[in-house]
Amino acid sequence: MPETKSLMQKIILVSGPSGAGRSTAINVLEDLGFEAIDNVPLSLIPRLTDGPLSAPLAIGVDVRNRDFSTAGVTDVLKQLHARVDVDCQLLFLEASEDTLVRRYSETRRRHPLSPDEPAIQGIRREADILAPLRQQAEFLLDTSDSSPHDLKARLTDWFGDGGAALFGITLQSFSYKRGLPKASDMTFDCRFLKNPHWDPDLRTSTGLDGPVGAYVETDPLTEPFKAKVTDLLLTLLPAFRKEGKSHISIGFGCTGGQHRSVYITEQVAMALAEKGWQVSKRHRELERVA
Repeated sequence: MPETKSLMQKIILVSGPSGAGRSTAINVLEDLGFEAIDNVPLSLIPRLTDGPLSAPLAIGVDVRNRDFSTAGVTDVLKQLHARVDVDCQLLFLEASEDTLVRRYSETRRRHPLSPDEPAIQGIRREADILAPLRQQAEFLLDTSDSSPHDLKARLTDWFGDGGAALFGITLQSFSYKRGLPKASDMTFDCRFLKNPHWDPDLRTSTGLDGPVGAYVETDPLTEPFKAKVTDLLLTLLPAFRKEGKSHISIGFGCTGGQHRSVYITEQVAMALAEKGWQVSKRHRELERVA
């Protein structure tokens, strides 16, 4: 009989550029019941799973590791993925270049790859080094616009049950004026729907408010759009899970990210949850003003 996930050692490798929130993420995972280990030599990671099943592990891996190399991390991942008693996934945190520069400026820390140069030099070197790992990550999280509270909420959604969730879905509303979400696997444009912004009574409301939803529903395309998107996702999600993905991020955008995209995100999330899928939601633009 094949091993089940409940009988496997859960491991989350946490990586990403310096300043993107890796240390904060490890602390959050520790609060969620993981045994947290940071900067352990790569050669020792496979040995941590020897012996009887233990608490899920969160292991920090970055350029400060004594024997760090992207080839070395890739080899460790291959070793762990080949084992039937281990469920290993890579969580990669990232942030925009401007955000990383600002964070280093605020903390006055030196970048580990440019201790005697401007931080931007090290940030760019590190991005080049880590690029192959980013491509391998099952979980990709951009923290550019996230506070520590936001980061904790997202990781709790993903790993709050001790990491047992096998497949997670994040639905996110956003404004096209502020750009596409960087980590979205797919996006849907809601700008063709009737816009509540042009109703003075609804302009300051959001898609979380009943009158806005009722207004959007007066568009004859709203119901078929919701139905077709939901049907498409219900067709694709089992295939993504079978292919080995552990998480998928889906964006819904409109002009301001306040009305139509928020409402459609809520509606599709509800429809997927009713079918038994684990869904978390984020409204990017509403978080900016909260």
